[in-house]
Amino acid sequence: MIGDHAGFLGLVWGPFAEFGFMRRALVGCIALALAGAPLGVFLVLRRMSLTADVIAHGMLPGVAIGFLVGGLSVTAMSLGGLAAGLIVVVGAGALSRATGGREDSTLAGLYLVALAAGVAIVSTAGGAVDLARLLFGSVLGVDDAALLLMGGTAVVTLLWLAFAWRPLVLECFDPGHAAASGAHGGLWHLSFLGLLTLNVIAAAQAMGTLMAVGLMMLPAASARFWARSVGGMVYAAVGLALASAVAGLLLSFHLDLPSGSAIVLCAGGGWMASILFGTVDGLLPRWLLRRRHLTG
Repeated sequence: MIGDHAGFLGLVWGPFAEFGFMRRALVGCIALALAGAPLGVFLVLRRMSLTADVIAHGMLPGVAIGFLVGGLSVTAMSLGGLAAGLIVVVGAGALSRATGGREDSTLAGLYLVALAAGVAIVSTAGGAVDLARLLFGSVLGVDDAALLLMGGTAVVTLLWLAFAWRPLVLECFDPGHAAASGAHGGLWHLSFLGLLTLNVIAAAQAMGTLMAVGLMMLPAASARFWARSVGGMVYAAVGLALASAVAGLLLSFHLDLPSGSAIVLCAGGGWMASILFGTVDGLLPRWLLRRRHLTG
């Protein structure tokens, strides 16, 4: 029994204790989970779940141009991605107001064009390896600059949430009262989108543009099955994101899987388990409650 226990601990803790790149990946994922999961909860509550994915795809041309100019420079790619992401988000809003069309269809059009342009830029001037690195990332290969960006983004996000918590919650559940009380919803919304873009860029350094939002949105979507209050959902989302990161890194190490894919698959497994077993509107608890009422 003791030997089995020690063997299990070795499988779980051994990779992090022995290899520096595993510890660096873990620190980066912790920063992404702490910052991204709360933003994901507000995206779910505001029915904007696809916005983060749009930003992740829409920033690819900027990331690609930054890569061509500065190589694998975190600064160059981050500045390019930030500019492109903001152009897509702000441009979609401006175009929808100017044309009278729906903002979601404008967002879809812009991000598809931006994604195709980014792939074309990298494929033409870079190569298959460069394209794969930008699209899928490399969690186990994050460097000091990427870790600094992730950590700094997490600090800025948590500080911003401390000030923005009340107006964000008000805007989610009672936008009329928020406007009447002078909550400056438009200003908070723009700052929220800007911070969301920054978090997507930080996540893309490790997980690539295609999977950058996986650790943000899947735990947030799962959290609604475990809590009813906003605070409870945020705690649940962060916990699920941290568990997915650790489990994904271990699966990647032991089974030789792509680390970003493994993390997102673990988050997806948590989402499916939450749908089935979640204490708030989970399928199994609802079925048991219905059966209890029928038999009672």
